[in-house]
Amino acid sequence: MSRIVKFSIIGCGRIAQRHAEHISKQGKLVSVCDVAPGKAKTLADKFGAVDFTDIDKLLNHHDRPDVVAVCTPNGLHAAHSIKALRAGHHVLCEKPMALTVQDCGAMINAAEHANKRLFIVKQNRFNPPVAAVKKIIEEGRLGKIYSAQLNCFWNRNNEYYQHSWKGTKDLDGGTLFTQFSHFIDLLYWMIGDVKEVNGYIGNYHHEGIIEFEDTGTVSLKFYNGAIGTINYTVNSFQKNMEGSLTVFGEKGTVKIGGQYLNELEYQQIENYKIENLPPGNPPNHYGQYQGSMSNHDKVYQNVIEVLNGNGIIATNGFEGLKTVEIIDRIYSAAKKS
Repeated sequence: MSRIVKFSIIGCGRIAQRHAEHISKQGKLVSVCDVAPGKAKTLADKFGAVDFTDIDKLLNHHDRPDVVAVCTPNGLHAAHSIKALRAGHHVLCEKPMALTVQDCGAMINAAEHANKRLFIVKQNRFNPPVAAVKKIIEEGRLGKIYSAQLNCFWNRNNEYYQHSWKGTKDLDGGTLFTQFSHFIDLLYWMIGDVKEVNGYIGNYHHEGIIEFEDTGTVSLKFYNGAIGTINYTVNSFQKNMEGSLTVFGEKGTVKIGGQYLNELEYQQIENYKIENLPPGNPPNHYGQYQGSMSNHDKVYQNVIEVLNGNGIIATNGFEGLKTVEIIDRIYSAAKKS
């Protein structure tokens, strides 16, 4: 019989609400922490948890969690994850894993030294069309992969960044980290590791608002010989337009599209057809904005299965590191262009 897994949440912003909802359905939320006392108390009261403003007090409270969910700003993920791991807790870290490869490595080392699990949230892997295309690639139904095109055309206006850590270099890190790291993860997961990168980035509509780019175009060469492109922007007029991945192979072409990689838009595969896909979850809502599909229920199901000895980690620390490594290489290449 599976035991009830106890969770704590560090960082009580919007995404923490989503985490708390799924924890309450699949496990038990025992405590939450935020530097803003009101945020912590509101979330704690709603789910019957204890609230803290001091991370150390949460980590050492007598009602110890099995897992600490790190939902703080990107630039704090590494420090908070390492602190929780060293205190003897498993960690579920929101995307991106961290903002530097070095910090990702330090997180992996901390998990190994503590003999604890490090889970990374990559919920788009559970999108029905994404899972289906991953499966046929692994089965060899597309044959040799020739190329892949990733398009991420979203809208984030100035109000999105106001009075927020988003848009800052230290805590946000860049558009690829906060908006599109899930998409980079899927490119790595499906096509493979990246060998060469070239790119251009620019800030066209958010000058004086954000400290990095709002648009980029990237060309890639993978170790398996495939080539690819990434085109992304948060300047799609007034609303999100598209989040898509097209794969061209020896024996087939497929496109996963929609706004959030939530629709199988095109398939032409030799002697095969993807059929009967289950409906996906709706996207996450952030006020007037929508984000990636809300598959955190499946993320938590995986965490609980792993800790009860019945599953394999859906996204481990090494895979989280690879996403950060690819993003770092894109930004480094763009600076040289």
